Amino acid sequence: MTPRSFLKYWLPVVAWMIFIFIGSTDLMSAEHTSRFIVPFLLWLKPDMSPETIARIHMLIRKLGHVTEYGILAALSWRALRAWIFSQRELMKPALIVLLISASYAALDEFHQSFIPPRTASENDVLIDVCGGCIGLVLCFALNRVRARETRTT
Repeated sequence: MTPRSFLKYWLPVVAWMIFIFIGSTDLMSAEHTSRFIVPFLLWLKPDMSPETIARIHMLIRKLGHVTEYGILAALSWRALRAWIFSQRELMKPALIVLLISASYAALDEFHQSFIPPRTASENDVLIDVCGGCIGLVLCFALNRVRARETRTT
C-alpha cells in the first residue's frame, strides 16, 4: 500500500478521533449543549417540564456518543478492509474495530476525567462500544448488499 492510499484510508479515522477528542473538552459539555438543545425543545413545546427537558437533553447527548462511535467504527472498518484484510475476511477486522472503539472510548473517558466540568463514566464507554457495534452491523449489512449486487451482475 502506498503512503497516499494509507492516508486516504487512515486520515479520516485520525481526523474523526480528533473530532471526538475535541468534543470531550468543555466545548461539548452538558452546560454548553444545553444552550442549544433547551431553547429548541422549549420552542417545540413551550410547556415542557424541566425534568422532561433534562431527560431529553441527556438522551440526545447519549445518542451523540452512539453516533460518533458508530462513525468511528465505520471509518476504521473501511481502513482495515482496504489496508490489511481481503473483502472475504469479516471477523478479524470486526474484532479489531471493536478493540479500537473500546480502547478509544476508554481513553476518551479518561481524558474527560481531567476536564472540568466533565466526568468520566463507565456507562459512556459501554454506550460508545454499542455505537461501535451498530456501526459494524451497518458495515456488515452494506458489505452483504454489495456482495449480492456483485453476484447478480
